Amino acid sequence: MRLLHTMLRVGNLDDSIKFYTEILSMKLLRRKDYPEGKLTLAFLGYGDESENTVLELTHNWGTTSYELGDGFGHLAIEVDDVYEAIAQIRQQGGKILRDAGPMNAGNTIIAFVEDPDGYQIELLTAKSSE
Repeated sequence: MRLLHTMLRVGNLDDSIKFYTEILSMKLLRRKDYPEGKLTLAFLGYGDESENTVLELTHNWGTTSYELGDGFGHLAIEVDDVYEAIAQIRQQGGKILRDAGPMNAGNTIIAFVEDPDGYQIELLTAKSSE
């Protein structure tokens, strides 16, 4: 068994694809409209779906926003250098929720950014010691 993907509902698919590809450097792996269901699915990731867990963005036509609820926490992405990643995201106009720095209960360097729909993404240093 393996985890295939995580799905997020998004209000503006083009804005979300732009955020995940241009700011978080994912690749758009595939995108397909489903006219009968009035929705579009886009799959993004850092590698081929056959070997990597990916992100599925679902856009239900005619819906521009969602209540995020209080059950969802965040996505986590490993980066080589959180400080450098945050500097690049800031330069590209991304929304920084928490600047890079040690987590409050340890030494792991983390940061948080927000996508166009308000979903939080945690950035963590590669090979954390915790």
